[in-house]
Amino acid sequence: MEIRILHVVTYMGRGGLETMIMNYYRQMDRTKVQFDFLVHRDFRADYDDEIEQLGGRIYRIGRLVPWSGAYQRALDAFFAAHPEYRVVHVHQDCLSAVILKAAKKHGVPVRIAHSHNSSQDKNLKYLIKLYYKRQIPRHATALFACGRDAGDWMFGGKPYTVVNNAIDAAQYRYRQAHAREVRQALGIAEDAFVVGHVGRFCPVKNHAFLLGVFDQLRRENERAVLLLVGDGELRSSVEEKAKAMGLEDRVLFTGVRSDVCDLMQAMDVFAFPSRYEGLPVSLVEAQAAGLPCIISDRVPDACMLTDLVQKVSLEDSMQQWTERILAARATVRRDRFDEIAAGGYDIVSNAAWLQQYYIDHWKEKE
Repeated sequence: MEIRILHVVTYMGRGGLETMIMNYYRQMDRTKVQFDFLVHRDFRADYDDEIEQLGGRIYRIGRLVPWSGAYQRALDAFFAAHPEYRVVHVHQDCLSAVILKAAKKHGVPVRIAHSHNSSQDKNLKYLIKLYYKRQIPRHATALFACGRDAGDWMFGGKPYTVVNNAIDAAQYRYRQAHAREVRQALGIAEDAFVVGHVGRFCPVKNHAFLLGVFDQLRRENERAVLLLVGDGELRSSVEEKAKAMGLEDRVLFTGVRSDVCDLMQAMDVFAFPSRYEGLPVSLVEAQAAGLPCIISDRVPDACMLTDLVQKVSLEDSMQQWTERILAARATVRRDRFDEIAAGGYDIVSNAAWLQQYYIDHWKEKE
């Protein structure tokens, strides 16, 4: 008999946590464990088709407004109508407490809160989130985190389990001939110096800073190209900024792509100046692809699975960032699969553990 696990997310776009969930979902023995999704948007997202092809169900509910009576009633109605869910796995950051509390009220025996970030932007919403963050251990039966920084920040000293943001590392093995093919398909010259970034266009990813660094870099290397993979609410403003800086011919915006493993083949250096992170999937992917990675000092040390990663402070000048990126080009690309697997980030063993966790805890609550 298959058991069905309800994952609660904002929507299933190609962001880091959503990609992590899909990496695990694809590896499940779906005759035993199936994933369903409760999402908080009314539009179809990037992974919806694949979810349905894999046998998953997608339920839609309004935006998560914790003080909204209408939202609370909708959440109550959902759980009342779906008593079949005995395991709920929530990925809603600090506001996970809202869903966990409703699941507890309706008798869901296994309630997992999963932390994917180690900080938050400091604003009014931050204060609201802190209030709900403190409630999570009260309503969850299990606490998961993508890394130690994320778990320590979210759960306030309560014990938790690290669930690695694992990937199908074999897909990212570097192949020089394939790299040439990808560049040709993208219209990038074979001798170009390609600086890449993968991430949602949102404040935490710091695209504006990256543009400033690249503006200096291209003055020192006339063959430099910036490859930005992803989409988000700030994409149009970043595009406008690139145009205002005269970079429109040097910056390639790919939008959301399903072939990140291929796009990384075309890069020479991966730049990641995030303001904060949990443990980013894209950084694991970049190392699996053999890319030297220049990242901010706000990204947890746990992401450093190989010697490919160098940290630079966000307080350092853009010139210092430029120099580190230019120097990283000398790194010789090679296969890093064994290092990623040894670090515990290949998906096969991680998915087997999670599948058994679901099965064991489902049985315990019968």
